[in-house]
Amino acid sequence: MKLLEHEAKDILKARGVPVPPNGGVIKTTAQLSAALKRAGKAPWAIKAQVLAGGRGKAGGIKLAKTPHAAEKLAKVMLGMDLVTHQTHGQAIKVKELLIEGGVKIEREFYFSVVMDRKSASPTIIASAQGGMEIESLAARAPEAIIRMSVDPNVGLRDFAARRLAFALNVPTDRVGEFCRVAKILVKSFIDLDCTMLEINPLILTPKGVMALDAKISIDDSALFRHPELAKTTDHETSALELEAKKADISYIGLDGTIGCMVNGAGLAMGTMDAIALAGGSPANFLDVGGG
Repeated sequence: MKLLEHEAKDILKARGVPVPPNGGVIKTTAQLSAALKRAGKAPWAIKAQVLAGGRGKAGGIKLAKTPHAAEKLAKVMLGMDLVTHQTHGQAIKVKELLIEGGVKIEREFYFSVVMDRKSASPTIIASAQGGMEIESLAARAPEAIIRMSVDPNVGLRDFAARRLAFALNVPTDRVGEFCRVAKILVKSFIDLDCTMLEINPLILTPKGVMALDAKISIDDSALFRHPELAKTTDHETSALELEAKKADISYIGLDGTIGCMVNGAGLAMGTMDAIALAGGSPANFLDVGGG
């Protein structure tokens, strides 16, 4: 289950990770004025809440210096169809906006934790070049990417956090704060049974280290251990998938044209492969076995 930016930030803030001043989420322009007041002084960041990276380039993140400019942007952005490099040509309707107070950025870093199945452990992926598409950076300058495996039983040790800070050229006077935040992020990944936790960018401000953006994906199979997260709306789940979930049936909708109903997960995947090899495209994954 993927969380929206504001949901991920609420979780991280509660765990001690600094985030920008939060004005809240709005669904109508009538809610904007109160949100701007909660966010503090201008400028304000107006951010589309969708499950896709590359929002800034696609017009999903804007800065406003006056309430009038913020209102004009909100009117345009609410209801807009957003297409980014991660939506594969499909538009996502923007239904809500996050309003945040502006922050002064001194440095940007990329920081994420993912599950590396080869090492069977959480792995930090970081770079001193934040705010960029990490895939493009890895292809263009692989030496700029730092990888560090973490023992899930102990988390990120102090010495390892310092080694990471030095590798990223974090200023000496900020190493302590960077290590504190990095350790919280890794612990959050482990505690919440995440499959991915990404901060891009993780920034240095005059006041310290801050998560300017946040993405969190939770392992669906572990949601029974997190009842507070299980109540969160799954923004990617369709009405059909919700219906199947209630019936304890494994169903995932796809973009193809050939419907599949198969008894067994392995056979279902084999059937989908056979359809693709024959030139077709499956409309779904559906395993009705065992229930």
